[in-house]
Amino acid sequence: MFSEETKLRLRTLTFGVPWNLMLLTFGSFLIAFSVKAVAVPHGLLTGGMSGIGLLFYYAFGGLSAGQWYLLLNLPVFVLGWVFVSRRFFFYSLYGMVAVSVFIDLIPYTMPIEDIWLAVLTGGGIMGAGVGVALRSLGSTGGSDILAVICKEKLNMSMGAFEFWFNLIGFVGGFAFLDTNVVLYSIAMTFVIAVAIEYVMGMGSERKMVIVVSDHSDDIRRGILDKLDRGVTMLKGTGGWSGDPKEVVLTMISSMQLKRLEELVYTIDPDAFFIMGSGFHVLGQGFSSRKTY
Repeated sequence: MFSEETKLRLRTLTFGVPWNLMLLTFGSFLIAFSVKAVAVPHGLLTGGMSGIGLLFYYAFGGLSAGQWYLLLNLPVFVLGWVFVSRRFFFYSLYGMVAVSVFIDLIPYTMPIEDIWLAVLTGGGIMGAGVGVALRSLGSTGGSDILAVICKEKLNMSMGAFEFWFNLIGFVGGFAFLDTNVVLYSIAMTFVIAVAIEYVMGMGSERKMVIVVSDHSDDIRRGILDKLDRGVTMLKGTGGWSGDPKEVVLTMISSMQLKRLEELVYTIDPDAFFIMGSGFHVLGQGFSSRKTY
């Protein structure tokens, strides 16, 4: 078990500048690699601001893909400076510049000939990159900043905003690019979305457990001492017997679930054990509230 001091240090680390810059750098590299090594060789659009940048690159040329991405982001960052926190703004500015630089610096092209393999590979890598970047206190710029502004000011979900933003980009794609390529690009955005959800959920899934038992106090002490998790005791009444009962409520990580089950049934083989998923858990010992 970690001491309280160690837990505090780990929690502080996740909000520290080096940790967030590392996440943004790695996420930016994955995004840029997907664009330069997979999407560009096949003429694919990626969705988001990078997709709009690629559309301008394919349709008008003149600048590199990274330079178009940087140029299109400038007015977005003006809005970000006005409507979001300075911390989120500067982290996102770093992420945006990192993506632009990596796109122009990466010389490698993945030797993929089949377009569907390119869709799956490019979408998976880009989704992983976006997911890693969004686990920081910033983003890689572009539509992510606009989505945050709409969420904070208009209560519009980030998923809904990304859908409509991408729709505009793909309508433009139909005007300038081959229809088949645009349809492949739309398929890739679904792969990107799945990859983002997977990366964002890694290590974040929590389990809510409710235990009804005549030995609730022993179970409470076991959870506190052996699992080092908090417990809330609820007052209940047996529906058939009418007898008062103490109900144990706790939130644990998915890796601790089997240990908790073993602890409960070692103490009380007749316990009633209810388990449910809890992906978004805020509070001490879990995730802190993320503010932009």
